Amino acid sequence: MQLSLFDIFNFNPDHDFTVLPGGIVFPFLARELKLKDPMSLSTNPSSSEKSPWLPQLCLLKEKPTLPRPGLPGLALSRTARLADGRPGGAPVHTGAPGAGPVASPGKAPTGGGRLADKSPQGAPRGPLALLGCGAGPAPTSGPSRNISGQTIVLPLGRCISPEGAPEVTMMWPPPVTFSLFLLLLLGQAPSSRPQSSGTKKLRLVGPANRPEEGRLEVLHQGQWGTVCDDDFALQEATVACRQLGFESALTWAHSAKYGQGEGPIWLDNVRCLGTEDTLDQCASNGWGVSDCRHSEDVGVVCHPQRQRGYHSEKVSNALGPQGQRLEEVRLKPILASAKRHSPVTEGAVEVRHEGHWRQVCDQGWTMNNSRVVCGMLGFPSQVPVNNHYYRKVWNLKMKDPKSRLNGLTKKNSFWIHRVDCLGTEPHLAKCQVQVAPGRGKLRPACPGGMHAVVSCVAGPHFRPQKSKPRRKESHVEELKVRLRSGAQVGEGRVEVLVNRQWGTVCDHRWNLISASVVCRQLGFGSAREALFGAQLGQGLGPIHLSEVRCRGYERTLSDCLALEGSQNGCQHANDAAVRCNIPDMGFQNQVRLAGGRNHEEGVVEVQVEVNGVPRWGTVCSDHWGLMEAMVTCRQLGLGYANFAIKDTWYWQGTPEAKEVVMSGVRCSGTELALQQCQRHGPVHCSHGPGRFSAGVACMNTAPDLVMNAQLVQETAYLEDRPLSMLYCAHEENCLSKSADLMDWPYGHRRLLRFSSQIYNLGRADFRPKAGRHSWIWHQCHRHYHSIEVFTHYDLLTLNGSKVAEGHKASFCLEDTNCPTGVQRRYACANFGEQGVAVGCWDTYRHDIDCQWVDITDVRPGDYIFQVVVNPTNDVAESDFSNNMLRCRCKYDGQRVWLHNCHTGDSYRPNAELSLEQEQRLRNNLI
Repeated sequence: MQLSLFDIFNFNPDHDFTVLPGGIVFPFLARELKLKDPMSLSTNPSSSEKSPWLPQLCLLKEKPTLPRPGLPGLALSRTARLADGRPGGAPVHTGAPGAGPVASPGKAPTGGGRLADKSPQGAPRGPLALLGCGAGPAPTSGPSRNISGQTIVLPLGRCISPEGAPEVTMMWPPPVTFSLFLLLLLGQAPSSRPQSSGTKKLRLVGPANRPEEGRLEVLHQGQWGTVCDDDFALQEATVACRQLGFESALTWAHSAKYGQGEGPIWLDNVRCLGTEDTLDQCASNGWGVSDCRHSEDVGVVCHPQRQRGYHSEKVSNALGPQGQRLEEVRLKPILASAKRHSPVTEGAVEVRHEGHWRQVCDQGWTMNNSRVVCGMLGFPSQVPVNNHYYRKVWNLKMKDPKSRLNGLTKKNSFWIHRVDCLGTEPHLAKCQVQVAPGRGKLRPACPGGMHAVVSCVAGPHFRPQKSKPRRKESHVEELKVRLRSGAQVGEGRVEVLVNRQWGTVCDHRWNLISASVVCRQLGFGSAREALFGAQLGQGLGPIHLSEVRCRGYERTLSDCLALEGSQNGCQHANDAAVRCNIPDMGFQNQVRLAGGRNHEEGVVEVQVEVNGVPRWGTVCSDHWGLMEAMVTCRQLGLGYANFAIKDTWYWQGTPEAKEVVMSGVRCSGTELALQQCQRHGPVHCSHGPGRFSAGVACMNTAPDLVMNAQLVQETAYLEDRPLSMLYCAHEENCLSKSADLMDWPYGHRRLLRFSSQIYNLGRADFRPKAGRHSWIWHQCHRHYHSIEVFTHYDLLTLNGSKVAEGHKASFCLEDTNCPTGVQRRYACANFGEQGVAVGCWDTYRHDIDCQWVDITDVRPGDYIFQVVVNPTNDVAESDFSNNMLRCRCKYDGQRVWLHNCHTGDSYRPNAELSLEQEQRLRNNLI
């Protein structure tokens, strides 16, 4: 018969293993190979087919232990040494079929051998392993080959024969199935390097406000365990800290400084080179092999600076195996009023445990438990419930023999026995959870109790309109923290108000507990993710706080311990951000996109009630703009709007949703859903349904343009420019209207000139809305305008009246400079692509045309100088509130001073207003 390598090694898993004395033989099809003798192997003699290369199969009673990293020894994946293991062993043939053993000149023929370590002893150690190597011709008569229990040949690398024998190099790769089988066998033996199926999770158990230090624990086989301090040093601590997302280790602590752990001691005598990526790549005694006690548990102190590639601390990353079982939490409303309420704020607690929903027994239930549940559901706080009333309802159901609940409560699989929380946990799975009673399954899980009932308080964003506070100003007064540049509600870069100026928070020691304080302060639930490294964009201005340390019970972030941001050298590249849990309002099910090329674009279809009946339809594109598109994408959970589309004839919507059901939509951009925006009562669309229905294209990231206020303030000056040098500027409407009445080219115009530097601090490149084919060529300046009005320059009175204006087209929108390590992507030369890349800035020098405000007709006095980037919101940005720059301007008729320049959202509105009122009073007194 013809027996190929594929036939041998790609075995059928349904066939049994053939066991020899002292070993295991690879499974083969019985009709292809027959075992004549316990120590021999042959092909089927009844087959008359010629058999080509038949790989030798050898058995080894003991497997050598893998060497420690960095030490000389055996590398099973590359090279093995064969020593003579028996007299008269079967030779390994390397010639053609029918040829005899091949020997190099002056050397003995290759013979069988045993696997020898390169150590002085060379004695193999460990349990049985099966390996194969070499090839020899199988004669047509079907002879058998003896297999020594001391012989091994590897399927990969070189088989090194005994002294005086040649080396045999393998020419065929190992089959995949055989390699997998080999790995299974090797994994049974303990080795000096822990074998794992994947990277093991680590955690530090220590002070809640110091995530960078604590007792080192590792997750193995679904259970957390500790690490012994034997041989543990700084290089081992460095590997652990890097795996945890920190830059480096500061020190380590022995003798259970952070308390004695529980469970197994997974690792002992850990020895790292310092270059490993994870702790399980270091040498050790093996998993669970230790002579230590928990009094020797090691602790680690990491540098609080996070790695650049370490983006966030998620709830899912911090849970471990219990979090995989306790997946979700929900409230099942019991009262009729609670069922009508959206979102549901009161009801029985149900926990999804291993794929099934269970109710939680109320025995031992505390308000701390309720706080954790409400935080997970997106609510900032909780209130006590009327347990007496709910007990009455429960007893009535228990007395009803037809009640389905009466039968279910008798089953332990219906209950979660006990939950005990501190109140600061971000997830219920982080609490002490006991699923079943401790004395066996026969004991009732909730004897005499009922389901736990929770009542949560919704934040101001999610309350019904009538229950919102009447005095909105008083609510704004209390908030000294805000989120910026978030794609969804409840996420963004954290900014705090200190000394009437907004600034950012450094991500040093930023964790889920501190992030949850911010979320609850803003009216959301607990934090589901604490982000580092300016993942939601960099801020401007001061960095107010660093190393924030909250305990979890604080009402505001200002109640937590923190350092000033300037004390530890934080940069805006370290700005902290957060993603909060928000209630499920059901808005996402009331809008959809249809007809697009992907799920992020299409015709907008909304569900509204028409005569009390829910109906799907389209939105009229009259007044449809980027703000309305932003609300739509946010409602769908798709991030930002890239385009607001008014002409959608090329997208075929849903046939049953062709009717226009919403028109005159006007959104401010802060709404949670289109249904909350202003719109017509009776639908009125000037062009009817069809091709002019509203559409959107969404995107996950967006740019964010911000002006450099300091540069504007430092470079402002006056110039009297002759009219003979202003023809091109006049053609582009960069002068006041009074310039039309002058006797050209005689005379001059007085110009307030300055330089501007526009940063892109977002997470996507800023690109013109129009493609190059539609850019406008201006012959006078000989350049293209990719955006006709890129900036507005205005001079206002203190009351807000405009006295002078100017504008700037984006005739050269490019990367003037980029930070170190960032490549310039956009340049205007040779009709190149225009835009501003992430992290780069575009500079318009003071000495180029139109980089001014014409103040020829302005009288001396005090004014407000204002610059607005992307004034018509033609291009989507993650944050439009920082597109405005304002300065105080004093003009005496001959000189001009700009001072107190800042972006529009740098100061509190009432703080800026108070400064203006003081200035008005001063002018009135004069």
